Amino acid sequence: MKSYTVKELMVPLSEYATVHEDATLYAAVMALEKAQEKFDHTRYRHRAVLILDDKQRVVGKINQLDVIKALEPKYEEMISREGMAHSGLTREFMKSLISHYNLWGGAMKDICKKATTKKVKDFMHTPLEGEHVDEEATLDEAIHQLVMCKHQSLLVTRKQDIVGILRLTDVFAAIFHAIKEGGP
Repeated sequence: MKSYTVKELMVPLSEYATVHEDATLYAAVMALEKAQEKFDHTRYRHRAVLILDDKQRVVGKINQLDVIKALEPKYEEMISREGMAHSGLTREFMKSLISHYNLWGGAMKDICKKATTKKVKDFMHTPLEGEHVDEEATLDEAIHQLVMCKHQSLLVTRKQDIVGILRLTDVFAAIFHAIKEGGP
């Protein structure tokens, strides 16, 4: 894997969905749709939106799960209260939580109206140091970070600036093609 560098597989920031940190969830979803329409249709679609500050620097990101959780804020209460960080939850227990917390109690149309008032900065994920990778790093270094930290993507840096995003789907595609070429 040392023959690839991160910058060969990354999606440049200019091709990715971005919104300002004061944008609404609705604006973020529209930016995601627009970026997907413009993106190379032979590659996997985007699944996140990068959040920019006033200086156009990436300060966070939201993914599909973040959007869903933003529409139903009781999840944050439930997760912190019930200590949901462990696995092995039974189907019955999960159903009881839906009932107990009245999750998604309302019409989809009404729930999704919240997207016009929710600000992305209120629920975005602020990337930590381990979620960055230098554009000159080898693919094996990036794979190690993705696997060990269970990330879906890494922000790609050039010095201090974020210049792109390395998605697990693109890394997997490179591995997939290498496997296919080396097949029987």
